[in-house]
Amino acid sequence: MTISPSELEKIRDGYHEVASKSWSLHSKCYQDPVFLKLDQQSIFHNSWQFVCHTEKLGSPGSYIATDIQGQSIIVCRDTDQTLRAFYNVCKHRGHELLSGEGKTKVIVCPYHAWSYKLNGQLLQARRSELIENFDTSKVCLTQVQVETFCNLVFVNLNPEASSLAEQSGNLASEIMRYAPDLPNLTFAHRLTYRIQANWKAVVDNFLECYHCPVAHRDFCSLVEMDTYKVKTHGIYSSHMAKAGRGDNNAYSVDDASVTDHAVWYLWPNTTLMRYPGRGNFMVWRFYPAGPEETYEVFDFFLETSEPNDAEKESIRFIDDVLQPEDIGLVESVQRGMKTPAFNQGRYLVDPDGSGLSEHAVHHFHGLVLDAYQSAMK
Repeated sequence: MTISPSELEKIRDGYHEVASKSWSLHSKCYQDPVFLKLDQQSIFHNSWQFVCHTEKLGSPGSYIATDIQGQSIIVCRDTDQTLRAFYNVCKHRGHELLSGEGKTKVIVCPYHAWSYKLNGQLLQARRSELIENFDTSKVCLTQVQVETFCNLVFVNLNPEASSLAEQSGNLASEIMRYAPDLPNLTFAHRLTYRIQANWKAVVDNFLECYHCPVAHRDFCSLVEMDTYKVKTHGIYSSHMAKAGRGDNNAYSVDDASVTDHAVWYLWPNTTLMRYPGRGNFMVWRFYPAGPEETYEVFDFFLETSEPNDAEKESIRFIDDVLQPEDIGLVESVQRGMKTPAFNQGRYLVDPDGSGLSEHAVHHFHGLVLDAYQSAMK
């Protein structure tokens, strides 16, 4: 999938490397199905995608099957404790091998029972002794890059991509400084949403709090907005604030071990979060489900598999208050982009880098344009 120079010029017309001088992405790339394909192939199939916490793949034989924008992938723990990932497809007739998650000693295709070791090597092909020139040692599942990053498992379909640790600079040290207990946290809850808006519109909204005093007044009472700072770095941005000093239920800091609101956006579609309360970590993903539809997944990792009362209140606040507010905003933006009255807008940029600034949106748009540029090569 490629984009023509003239089409790219139209999309980036008005974009400037300096956010305060720049116009945003053209609305066409939020609507045209051509850009959905371009996003999938030039962005999602070339970037590090979250799979799970390492706890899910802690023991030999544990596995999880996942989908990376139409590409089915297996991630498993080999008997020698090596983490491996493969395209989830049998080398015989292309049938998918595994689904869901679980444990297995051997990967067996449910179609004709070809079996593979956990290192991907073909172990046995039923009745293959009847055919000529067939060597099981030369048949192996196609590998995919896999990496453990801050005790989180990521995969990348691009075999030539550099490691996530290398691409992300100081992100790992930042995360572990704020969340040193991340290795010991356990999965506790998941929220999912279907949003009638392009995935980039959802990311845009997440990356700025300029709208918060207008649309999220309850949220503004949970953090100290005067401490909210946003910094951009390479393929990520950090969004930091102190917990609110007043009484609140959603972010209770009574006897809290965590008093910071710490959030990182990781290119292209992942956000990593640490909220005030006891030990916690959240991973939030935005997946294109269509040109104008996004599937969101929000996983909570806590000290225990059952949220306590304060955590239940935080989850309720996100699900009942914050998410409906944000979904309403981005769906309205998507409808507005369909009119002839809007193609691009300016970024409101605070030179002090406060949460009220939109410079992180500009940073994201620059990464999108870089990915589109690479599709021309």
